[in-house]
Amino acid sequence: MLKTILTGMVISISSLLASSQTFPKLEEAFRLKQLEPPSGKVRVVLDTDTYNEVDDQFALAYAYLSKEKIQLEAVYAAPFHNARSEGPADGMEKSYQEILRLLKMLGKSPEKFAFRGSDRYLEDVTRPVRSEAALDLVQKAMASSPENPLYVVPVGCITNIASAILIEPEIIKNIVVVWLGGNGLNWPHQREFNLKQDVLAARVVFDSGVPLVVMPCRPVVSHFHTTIPELKYYLEGKNELSDYLYNIVCEYSGGKEAYSKVIWDVTTVAWLVNPTWIQTDLVHSPVLTDQMTFSVDHSRHFIRMATDLRRDAIFRDLFSKLAR
Repeated sequence: MLKTILTGMVISISSLLASSQTFPKLEEAFRLKQLEPPSGKVRVVLDTDTYNEVDDQFALAYAYLSKEKIQLEAVYAAPFHNARSEGPADGMEKSYQEILRLLKMLGKSPEKFAFRGSDRYLEDVTRPVRSEAALDLVQKAMASSPENPLYVVPVGCITNIASAILIEPEIIKNIVVVWLGGNGLNWPHQREFNLKQDVLAARVVFDSGVPLVVMPCRPVVSHFHTTIPELKYYLEGKNELSDYLYNIVCEYSGGKEAYSKVIWDVTTVAWLVNPTWIQTDLVHSPVLTDQMTFSVDHSRHFIRMATDLRRDAIFRDLFSKLAR
């Protein structure tokens, strides 16, 4: 019994190293102000493993088309490794090429707008992965201000953002990170795809004190489902982009019957478009253990975490914009 308890409390040297990094100390009042739901138009960069599934494509299109609330300033390709890639570098490159395909359909030039990200996961907090994406994020963040922060929206593993913070820790004063990653605080584990790929990078972000909003996959965003018949009704035949999105979900389904698909990544963008669609609470930033669980420490700084969402309202807005 004692051995089990001790095993659950183990935090490795790599975790301690991440926690011991020197980051600017933000006053809690300042952090809470930055974590207030946005009320006006915001400047955004999107960090996406676009080829990993089919939800990133929806998120990118939604962010670009929500011009009334979002000024999209850049899109970064994130690494990923699963059956659709040969490794993190291949996943990043495939994501970058998918970004180019989508931008072409949106009529947007990729010049100084789309950037390749990390070709590997973070291995050591003393050695951030320098990439076009991380360096562009540093540049844009340092040109921002607390009064006009840059909203950084990663919807894959968080390597590019952690690397940027490690390259220039001062950027945490000028950015707000809105991440689709991990599970809820009370979920029994954090073995979620985005988080488990680069645990060290996730620790850096949780420990850095950067203003952070988390969309936990389970049990919150996992409710954001759609179906093939619904997509067919709202998207098929409307335009090149909507047809592409409909078709990639059909292909991804493999022809299964009674099939639905979670369009995870759209929720990060939806919170920026209309925060009332996603309920969030202030919670203490969790400690991420080597067992990929969250340990709670009430002395740590606050982050914002989603607890519920209005599925229909978000899809209504998404479909209307995609079908235009």
